[in-house]
Amino acid sequence: MIEQYIPLFLVLATAVLIAVGIVASSTLIGPQRPNDEKKSTYESGVKPFGSAKERISIKYYVVAMLFIIFDLEVIFVYPWAVQFKSLYSVFGIPVFTTMLVFLVIFEIGYLYAYKKGGFNWE
Repeated sequence: MIEQYIPLFLVLATAVLIAVGIVASSTLIGPQRPNDEKKSTYESGVKPFGSAKERISIKYYVVAMLFIIFDLEVIFVYPWAVQFKSLYSVFGIPVFTTMLVFLVIFEIGYLYAYKKGGFNWE
């Protein structure tokens, strides 16, 4: 049983070794010429202004939450919808009710975002 996973572990180990090798060779072989300009902070070509500890608007977090909710919904609902007929023929009603519960939980997230004004694009 475990021997079926050996090729997967070999590919994973090879990927990790290549990644570590590339990063190590970059730091060992690459040119190291630091100066004041390279060490300074960079914000899209503009000199940074203000404090780094300023408060961020709640709208930023609400939009991020909307993106995550939508992204997760698509990731889980699309494959379920594609395989619905075969799943329904094997498992029956529980397949539909579990997805319904899943969608209700996500709808609560949408309602929270709506209440916080996440859909008011100003």
